[in-house]
Order: sequence, then structure tokens, then C-alpha cells
Amino acid sequence: MQVVYKALAISALATPAALPLVASAQDDNFAAHHAVFVMTNDADTNEIQSYERLPNGTLLRAHRYHTGGRGSGGTVDPLASQGSLTLSDDGSLLFAANAGSGSVSVFRVFGDRLFLSDEAPSGGSEPNSIAQHGNVLYVLNTAGSSSVVGFRVRNGKLTRIPDSQRFLSANFVEPGSVAFSKDGRYLVVTEKTTNNIDVFRVESDGTLAPKTVNHAVGAGTFSALFAPNGALLVSETGTSAPNSSTISSYAIGSDGKLLPISAQVPTLGGANCWNVVTPDGRFVYASNAGSSSIAGFAIGQQGNLTPISGTVVGLNPANSANLDVAVSQDGAYLYSLNGGSGAIGIFKIERDGHLTNFGTLRGLPAGAGLNGIAAN
Repeated sequence: MQVVYKALAISALATPAALPLVASAQDDNFAAHHAVFVMTNDADTNEIQSYERLPNGTLLRAHRYHTGGRGSGGTVDPLASQGSLTLSDDGSLLFAANAGSGSVSVFRVFGDRLFLSDEAPSGGSEPNSIAQHGNVLYVLNTAGSSSVVGFRVRNGKLTRIPDSQRFLSANFVEPGSVAFSKDGRYLVVTEKTTNNIDVFRVESDGTLAPKTVNHAVGAGTFSALFAPNGALLVSETGTSAPNSSTISSYAIGSDGKLLPISAQVPTLGGANCWNVVTPDGRFVYASNAGSSSIAGFAIGQQGNLTPISGTVVGLNPANSANLDVAVSQDGAYLYSLNGGSGAIGIFKIERDGHLTNFGTLRGLPAGAGLNGIAAN
């Protein structure tokens, strides 16, 4: 595989806490390195750009890796989804959705280096989100007859699970995300058009039982993921009113019914579409793309959400359009994919959940269809 090295110019925010954003590698022991991965979603040649992360959160120059497929192209947030780029539970594999060519790529991960292991048809059209638990992976196909399709993951290869395709509540429902519960018993899909959340029980053979359709409590349901304690956390873009975005948490009943825990907690921003949970399960962060801000919440033992003091705990430069967000494996740093400005926002996670802004790494194409970020 061809690896292209490219030095990227950087632009740091003028904050007292800002650190240098580029450094020079001192050794070749890349297998031990941590990294941040971003997907270009380019319509001609989809690529992953990989940045080595130093212990202080700063990022090195990018390595570029072809996925073997094509993205959708577009401008800002064309996939309208969370999870188009997903690390496996153990961090050894990276999965990428190729919306333009209808396929899923699998990379083996060695620190910040990637090796393409497989590319398989997604089983539908325009895949935009991927979820994995153990050796089972489900891909969400958004176009036409919206569906999820299951695969077995073995040795970095994908094998489709027979009779695993399941359709959503209707066609063209604009699904926004797919997520496994932490115990792997349930698979959840969000539908933006209907404002529904579909819950599937996962059978022992990896197929899915018939869905239970739940109408969401908040307006503008977009994405969902699970906290370690089992609570389902859902980002809601809200209404057309300014700064009307919210976040809600749910418990899942044995019948697949969702039971609201915290309903429509304000994020004090606009276009909250993405969220991420710290590995220890203490905090969830919501990305307000419309106001270039990040809101933070403490997660209670029962899944209740309490705003961190001030709610808005991080700010990107104006017009950043911060989309998907990722937290490093050690829970020390948060990174935002700023699709409007073509940059990565870098934040240190403090003990109380507040974020310290370490500036932005520029050099990605601005307003050019970027989608998907992951960190190990």
C-alpha cells in the first residue's frame, strides 16, 4: 500500500494554555503510538488521514491511506451521521464507510499506521455509520430502502452474516447512527425524518430480532451511543429556534422499549448532532456545530445527565462547524472534526469535565465533505 507523507500547516488559537501543535518524531516505534484518524469522504478516492498523538495531546504530520473506495463528496456534513469512521473495541481495527462505492473498509491499526485489510460491499446503498461489538459488525445503509446489514469480523476480514439485513421503519428515513449496547444485546438506529429510535435485540447467531420502534422524546433526534453503565445517550438538534439543541438519556427495557431518564437537557447551542463518552463513563460531550461549541454533562449511575458548570465547556473558532467528536483512549483529550474550517479542534479534558482549548490543527480541506473522526 502506498503511504503518502504530507506536512500540514497549523494554526493555533491565541490562548494561554495553547501548546505547539506539531512536533518531530524521535523514533520509529510507531506501534506504541496513539493517533487521531479523520476520513476525507472524497468522491474520487476516499482517504484516512492519520495523526500521531503525543502524550501532551499535540498532533504530528498526517499520513494518508486510501480506503480502496469512494466517499460521497459534498460540502459540510454530507453523510449527516455519527460513526462513519469507527475503531474496534480493542482499538486494533479501524472501519470506514465508503458512501460513494457502497462498501466498508477495514484497516489494521498499529499506533498511527494503518494497513488495509479488507473492503467489502455494505449490502445496501450509501453506508454512513458502523457499529462493532466483539466479532459482529453492523453497517447502516441510508439510501433508498434504509437498512442495517451484519458481518462477522475475523482476522481483519468481513463475512456477511446470512439473513442479517433488517429494514428500518420506512424508506428514506435518513438514519443518523447505529450503535451496540455495551453488552452487545441490542443494536440501536436513529431515524432523523421520523424522529424514531429503532431497537433490535441481537440473536446468538448475530442476526437481529424484529425491531421495536420508539418515538424519541426530543425534537431532531440525530445520533445515539451507549455509556458504559448502559444508558443510551441521544443528541437532538432541536427545533428551528436558536440554540434549541438538547440531549437525552434512556434505559432499554427487555421488550426493546426506551424509558427516558433525562429528557431534553439543553446543550445551550445549535445543531447538536454528535456526542462522545469518556472511557470511564463519567462525562458525555455534545458537539454544537451551529454555534461552534461543545457542551459537557456528568453521567449519573442511573444514566441521569447533569450539566457541567456552564454547560458549554469548549469553544472552537467561529464558523468551525465542529461535526463528529472523539476522545482519546486514555480519556485525556477530546478532538473535534471542524468540517467548515478544515481543522481539528484539540481540547484537554480536566478532572472536573471542563475542557482546556489547545488550539486547532489546520490543513484539511475546508467545506469539502469531511466526515468521521476516531482516536486511540
